[in-house]
Amino acid sequence: MPASTIKLHVSHTYRVPPAVVYDAWLNPEIARRFLFATDDGHVIRADIDPHVGGRFFIVDRRPTGDAFHQGVFLELKRPRRMVFSFSVEDHDHNCDRVEIDIEPLGGGSRLTLTHEMCAEWAEHEEKTRKGWAHVVEGLGRELEQQQMKATG
Repeated sequence: MPASTIKLHVSHTYRVPPAVVYDAWLNPEIARRFLFATDDGHVIRADIDPHVGGRFFIVDRRPTGDAFHQGVFLELKRPRRMVFSFSVEDHDHNCDRVEIDIEPLGGGSRLTLTHEMCAEWAEHEEKTRKGWAHVVEGLGRELEQQQMKATG
């Protein structure tokens, strides 16, 4: 990574084990309900090829137009860690890297996401942090709904 980068961090705690959090992130049917999904949009495409060198491509249809999110998996160590490159179509952030670490926490887990982005995008740091917070919170809501269905 170049020296001119910004690292932002987002964490969230879940009531499920790390493997459940990890697997949800890589399952296209689940991911389409939280990954880059906005409150006023609808994910119309969620392609995830979960292996090192595999790609993901997520399209969220928003009132302002389609938002494209893509990347390549650089590291996958189930159930504790994944690393991927990240870019959005209108900004080719070729130096963006996202690390997700999931640690056991009692009967649940804590996910910590670190996004390393080019310093030239500093004005977007807070918006990016809020976007990731929305993603990890959305994953929490999705996992809670799945848990409620499973327990009846």
